[in-house]
Amino acid sequence: MAQHRPVVVVTGASAGVGRATALAFARDWGASLGLIARSAEALEEVKAEVERLGGRALAIPADVADADAMFAAADAVERTLGPIEVWVNNAMVTVFGRVRDLSPEELRRVTEVTYLGSAHGAMAALHHMQNRDRGVIVQVGSALAYRSIPLQAAYCGAKSAIRGFIDSLRTELIHDGSNVQLTMVQLPAVNTPQFDWARSHMPRRAKPVGTIYDPDDIGRAIVQAAENPKREHWLGFSTVEAILGTHALPAFADHQVATMAFEGQETDEPERPGRPDNLFDPVRRLHRTHGRFRDQEQPLALTTTGMAARGIALLAGLAVVGGIGYAARAMLARDREEVTE
Repeated sequence: MAQHRPVVVVTGASAGVGRATALAFARDWGASLGLIARSAEALEEVKAEVERLGGRALAIPADVADADAMFAAADAVERTLGPIEVWVNNAMVTVFGRVRDLSPEELRRVTEVTYLGSAHGAMAALHHMQNRDRGVIVQVGSALAYRSIPLQAAYCGAKSAIRGFIDSLRTELIHDGSNVQLTMVQLPAVNTPQFDWARSHMPRRAKPVGTIYDPDDIGRAIVQAAENPKREHWLGFSTVEAILGTHALPAFADHQVATMAFEGQETDEPERPGRPDNLFDPVRRLHRTHGRFRDQEQPLALTTTGMAARGIALLAGLAVVGGIGYAARAMLARDREEVTE
């Protein structure tokens, strides 16, 4: 009997988190993978890696901003590999710089790829999954979907929009009693090539802000999220801290990132004017899993569902409130004793 190979589609599969995720599905599931990205050359490299790991792959050069191309890609996967069981929306682009330095064209492009590309992917996946009433859509998100930071307004806006779109879609699936499952994985800072090829208006080279994580760990966590598709998965302590901190003390968090995130996103190296970037076209010879911060990568020690994290925070808050109440009661009792004496 032929071995069953789950069919998985990964967008943005040519580099970074997308590449790590595709390789993790090949390694852990022996999956048949539909690989979507703009660079045909880079996709062929990933395809060869997938096959070395025991998987099977179909490389589909396409721009996720093109809705027709995304629906055609989903059709091609179904014809060639079989019914899509998991679809991972990961493709993104960004621009580093203050809002006043962005052009409308740059803002539009980040929105079209990062937000609309994910919406197109979800719609293409649903076109096939809903008829079978099964499948999992994994949306790769970010702590920045909750906690916006300076110098990345276009990207933060797109990630926030994705969260709104996914939340709305989830309610529709619940209403319909659908067995199609939807999960959003909120990521921390990850050492990917985006910091080498993203467009930047900053005077110095960009770097991830906060704790930097290994993309291979992130890829494995995304596979686990597909296996256990809860509402949200939060990866890394820094993600939990950013999201809960924003919920608890939003104004304080605004001032914290205003103070820390400017210098925190720049190295001491000057930016090279006119260097190639991947905003509108792929950059050759930079498609790899890891960026240039290998010596700063930390292992992913914490993964949790959003519900569990909020529950822990609530219990901690109740404990603090309870402790304050206990201390207040003790002080009142002591005062009463002193008055009696």
